[in-house]
Formats: sequence, structure tokens, C-alpha cells
Amino acid sequence: MTEQLTRMPRFFVTAESPCPYLPGRTERKVFAELRGPEAARLSEGLGRIGFRRSQNVVYRPSCDDCKACVSVRIVAADFVASASQKRLVKRNADLDVAACDPWATEEQFTLLQRYLRARHPSGGMAAMDGYDFAEMIESSPVDTVVVEYREPSVGGRPGRLVGACLTDKQSDGLSMVYSFYDTGPGARAGLGSFIILDHVLRAAQVGMRHVYLGYWVEGSSRMDYKRRYKPLEMLTAQGWRLMPAERAETRDYAATG
Repeated sequence: MTEQLTRMPRFFVTAESPCPYLPGRTERKVFAELRGPEAARLSEGLGRIGFRRSQNVVYRPSCDDCKACVSVRIVAADFVASASQKRLVKRNADLDVAACDPWATEEQFTLLQRYLRARHPSGGMAAMDGYDFAEMIESSPVDTVVVEYREPSVGGRPGRLVGACLTDKQSDGLSMVYSFYDTGPGARAGLGSFIILDHVLRAAQVGMRHVYLGYWVEGSSRMDYKRRYKPLEMLTAQGWRLMPAERAETRDYAATG
């Protein structure tokens, strides 16, 4: 057996389960474990063909008779903000943004719990406890940061945490693994959208070409927000291609997160 073959991961397929995006359908995933000195290279290589990372595992949909899940990425190098996106960036320019080492904190976990209760009360992460959260943040075999978004500091003390994103750094860009943010009374409108915009603008500033957003799911209103960021590329059988205008077209309106 050659050295190249010994470095190849073993792939597995999950059992079918209800699809979280399209009612009445089922989903199945193919996945592999990331481990060893080649984990970062493998994660990035598989990411470019549609896989996503969760802790030390990469996965992608492998559903029978359904191709609704499409990998998408923003071309940060060519991104031009719409009028509403420019206003959103300006409104949140006072936030303190810091890329932190992937170390789970109680403050982050509390914010995640509030976010999940408000946005995904019946989702698969709703029952996550502190140990699960620490595993999600800290179990990364690749170059990962937690980008924190805080209200302005007061009296030298850090401001309140209002958003966070677990982000993988790749040679060709940033991969947004999971973001969560304040959704309670008085929360800033459009925080989720601002976090994406901030990643795009920062990637472009340092010469990174892409920001990976995971999957856009055709027919799922929950995933339509990803079409607001242009130019947007989608992974096809012929490789990455710009999303066709008939799919990418959406009205320019104030983002709500």
C-alpha cells in the first residue's frame, strides 16, 4: 500500500433521518474523520469539493434522488456591498471584533443557548450542554478561531458579547463553521448578516479570495439569506461556477440577520 493511500480517510454513510430543511424528505450524509498530521490539508481539500467540518469530522450530503443542498462561497475579492449592506456595516462599526483562540467560555455558551432557544428550539443542537459546546469549539484539527463581536468597552472593561463565529482559516479564504448572536429584546438588527459581511470584508483586506458559507438549500426559505452576498459561487459537476442570475436574483432590502 502506498503512502498516499495510507493517508486517505475512510468514508462512512449515515442512516437516513428527517431532513431539517425540506419537510417530508429524508437526508443522509457521507463523512470521514480528520486526524493525523495531514488533517488540515485534508479538511481544506475536501472543503473545496463540498465537505463541511464539524469538530474532527468532515461531511457532505449524500441523499438519494435529491440535490437541493448546494455548496456556496462568496467571492470576497470581487464583493461589492449593496446599499443596505453598507448601511448595516456602518451601523455596527462601533462593535469590538477580535479573533480569539478556540477556547470555549461560559459567556459564549450562554449566548449560544439564547440563540438556539430563539431561532432553532427544535433543532439538533438544542440539547447541547456545556461539554458538547466545548467539544464543538475546541475539537479542531485545523487552524480555527472564534471571532467575537462585543459592544464597545466601558471603563476599560470588555463590552457585552453579542455575536460569535467559529471560523476555519484556509489558504484560499475563510470557512464559517457556525455563527450565533443576540436575538433578544433590544438586540441589534441584522447581526447575523453583519457577521457574514465582516468576514467578507476582512478576508478581502488580507487578500483571501473566498468566504465559504456551507450549503444553500433550494426550496428552503431558511437558506435564502445566502443569496444576498454577491458574487456567489456554487459547486457544480463542472466545478465552482457563479450562481445563475435566475437563482441569485433577490431584492435589495435591509438585512434582518
